[in-house]
Amino acid sequence: MTTKKKPKTKGYTISVVAETYEIHAQTLRLYEREGLLTPSRSEGNTRFYTEQDLERLELILKLTRDLGVNLAGVGIILNMREKMDEMQKEFNRFLEHLQMQVSQDILQQDENIKNALVRINPLSQIIIRQPQQTVSTKEEE
Repeated sequence: MTTKKKPKTKGYTISVVAETYEIHAQTLRLYEREGLLTPSRSEGNTRFYTEQDLERLELILKLTRDLGVNLAGVGIILNMREKMDEMQKEFNRFLEHLQMQVSQDILQQDENIKNALVRINPLSQIIIRQPQQTVSTKEEE
């Protein structure tokens, strides 16, 4: 029993995507003209849609069909999502840098403590003193 190998393609053609999502090929071309989708092209100028393109198309269809957003609104929403993703990546890089800096500072402090002239145990310096109470006797009065 032999199994068929899937052909290695760069993606899905416009006709396959249109049929899969029950939309007209012209709708996909419109989305491309509006800058909402950017499928790759073959040497023969054939559009190929990747998995990432299909995920984006699903979001576009959800916004337009389910939520009634017009194409200008879809463009704004997609642009904002991209900017939010960029900001999240930048925040993650900053957080990673901050964590490295704090780790380096802690290591430096540990090194300073090891090289101190007089080693101290931070807990040994804490002394709790109770105030002394004076008791008066009748004789003192």
